[in-house]
Amino acid sequence: MKRHVAPWATALALAALPAAAETAPGAIAFDGGAVAASLTGVPGDAAAGAKVMTTNALGNCVACHELAAMPDVQFQGNIGPVLDGAADRWTEAELRGLVVNAKMTFDGTMMPAFYKTDGFIRPGDGYTGKAPTAELSPVLTAQQVEDVVAYLLTLKE
Repeated sequence: MKRHVAPWATALALAALPAAAETAPGAIAFDGGAVAASLTGVPGDAAAGAKVMTTNALGNCVACHELAAMPDVQFQGNIGPVLDGAADRWTEAELRGLVVNAKMTFDGTMMPAFYKTDGFIRPGDGYTGKAPTAELSPVLTAQQVEDVVAYLLTLKE
């Protein structure tokens, strides 16, 4: 009697593969602030990155950065540098490093680390004022970081 693997079992196994290749926040290798290796091994999706950059509950990059490429996005910030031409100013590895943890490049920056889980000063647990009971999750997933980098790489002068 032959046994056949159900198609859903194969699909489930394949869906788990990208997560297995994901680099954990504590295992990131910085080289002068840059992160050369992809965090997922999967190319980023620029359209998904644009959504992360403009969504309040995700990266919300436009809260601090101005981006003329997105004129319909209201209330753009002016705290961080203008992102237009970012791909001309920084390499892919440098952009990835800035999104993961900009403090590795610019020591005194106010930009948050979007892919970090430790080393925080006084993190709160859900606005309660109490210390968290478990390890904090990064603000963005590894794939979301890759998506943002993919979008930033489209920003040329």
